Amino acid sequence: MSNIVWHQHSIDQAARGAQKGQNPVLLWFTGLSGSGKSTLAGALERALFEHGFHTYLLDGDNVRHGLCKDLGFSLEDRDENLRRVGEVAKLMVDSGLVVLSAFISPTREERDRVRALFPQGQFVEVHVSTPLSVCESRDPKGLYAKARKGEIANFTGISSPYEVPESAELTIDTSKGDLGTQVNGLLAYLKAIEVLNPPRQIAGAGI
Repeated sequence: MSNIVWHQHSIDQAARGAQKGQNPVLLWFTGLSGSGKSTLAGALERALFEHGFHTYLLDGDNVRHGLCKDLGFSLEDRDENLRRVGEVAKLMVDSGLVVLSAFISPTREERDRVRALFPQGQFVEVHVSTPLSVCESRDPKGLYAKARKGEIANFTGISSPYEVPESAELTIDTSKGDLGTQVNGLLAYLKAIEVLNPPRQIAGAGI
């Protein structure tokens, strides 16, 4: 590594963000399987995209089709999966994008390691705090049923712990309220921290 030097380009993150009319940020959606992370992140991205903002959504299953296709689901591989995602998200934020990620990311150490890649205020942790009982009743992929039968090892919430965030910027329980209201709350937060700059008119969010 001693012969590798970071090359500073003439166009920086601030310039890329200004060109897009936004301040780049990473929204990190964390929560149990079935909590609604991907649904919530996807709905927020749709709202932002439809109003001209530049976004990208990194999803847990999607990255395993390419970037992390060589990884399994051991604790070590899951840790490496998130390390790679964090580094990719950092590059995307540097490109000026509003990046959304939806990963269980069960440990505080994993999430804090990604947070440490970003300056203060540019990593927004969104804890999707939907209760385990609700997540298990949804079981969209049938994973909880398999985990209960012992067919899946180290399954978060069943045979492996989930460490609840201690200081998430936002906490949303998708079993309470409706998706539209939850998205509007996220949009209002992004406006308050001046990610959506200059402000644009988004129906229902007062932006």
